[in-house]
Amino acid sequence: MSDRLYDDNLYRFDTPQASYWEATAGDTAVNATTLTGHESCDVAIIGGGYTGLSAALHLARDYNIDVRLLEAGHIGWGASGRNGGFCTMGGTGVGRRELVKMVGLEKAREFCQSQVDAVELVREIGANEGVEYQTFGSAELDVAHTKRAFRGLKDDHELLTTKLGISAEIFTADECRERFFDSTEQYGALLTRPTFGLHPLRYCLGLANAAIRRGAALHERSEVLAWQKSDDGSHLISTAGGTLKAGKVIFSTNGFMPENLRPEFHARTLPVISAIIVTRPLTADEKAAHAWITEHPSINSRRILNYFRLLPDNRFMFGGRGNSTGHPKAEQETYVRLEAMLKKIWPGWAGVEVEYRWHGLIAMTGSLVPSIGCLDADDSVYFGYGYHGNGVNTATWTGKQLADWIGSGRMPALPQIVQGMGRKYPLARHRLKYLRAGIALSSWLDRRG
Repeated sequence: MSDRLYDDNLYRFDTPQASYWEATAGDTAVNATTLTGHESCDVAIIGGGYTGLSAALHLARDYNIDVRLLEAGHIGWGASGRNGGFCTMGGTGVGRRELVKMVGLEKAREFCQSQVDAVELVREIGANEGVEYQTFGSAELDVAHTKRAFRGLKDDHELLTTKLGISAEIFTADECRERFFDSTEQYGALLTRPTFGLHPLRYCLGLANAAIRRGAALHERSEVLAWQKSDDGSHLISTAGGTLKAGKVIFSTNGFMPENLRPEFHARTLPVISAIIVTRPLTADEKAAHAWITEHPSINSRRILNYFRLLPDNRFMFGGRGNSTGHPKAEQETYVRLEAMLKKIWPGWAGVEVEYRWHGLIAMTGSLVPSIGCLDADDSVYFGYGYHGNGVNTATWTGKQLADWIGSGRMPALPQIVQGMGRKYPLARHRLKYLRAGIALSSWLDRRG
């Protein structure tokens, strides 16, 4: 389709990713059907990731609203089933100090509190809806890859604890080696809470089953091909198998947004490829080679950052920025680069085989913060997207906010900086050129240290 920025390799809705998560999702079945014939509902949701599933759950459970959800692939096909499984605070395309400079301390504090609430919402859904998503770790580590970066983390620690109200601790390189792990790029770390790791696909499937159990109808393998407004004010949404008529619509497709469906959403996001590799299980001696004793999900301080964590079966997951085309050849080159980086940072694992490789899309916005709201020209259309690689909790929270908005008829108390569509990307067809230039500059800065 003409609105897609990347190679068609990234949009094969009929093909699951060969991910570790797909291989270990268990035997959980989701009673989702393909849309056929002509159906109707009060609220239609386009997009079956965390945002859409959370909205469906809360609309059906808390407001007894007739809701149907449409997903192009199988439930969990997109980023919600293939991300790194970090339930952590973040959600923006800038660091915390830059966020304060951009929007001011009060607005930054308000947003940070919403992130804490979002993490706790995931925990609450797990407990209240019986979703078993393999919790692992209880904090996030931001690891300094240079001495200069550690000085920046100390500044972040002061900002978090004295001005933003976030629980954080700072650890020197020696303390980090003793309590967490060691590597060639470990000069200390910042620990923040609340955060934990989880199995993202199991969480996605559990969220789907909770929504169904509460009364929502889910339709997978039902890509939306057309979306029209009828004379009576209702929305008519068409797929290859049928049509769905609805009074209100939630548009929640994030990185895989089909921009051709409504002109208002054109150029609102910049999808960015992220890639992940997972090793075979590490032995006790291999973990000891780098003093690895932590379960906390972790990131490093590079501008082109890497994210990593030990998994419950002792495999090691390592992720980072993907290529800028989506082409299969470039995809394979990304995996080679990621594996080389992993073994550069942890040379004691040079002989550890990589067994899983996959990639997906995250969504950045022109405003560098999430976008939540309803259209100015049509208050029956709601949206939530732009989580900047932090969708587990942010998307779940966004879905609940949209459900509460529709269910109560009043906009919830959203942080001001996430309200509305934000800025469009100018010269939209050149978005990937912006991305390539940004990656090149960031890579150069990382090499300089």
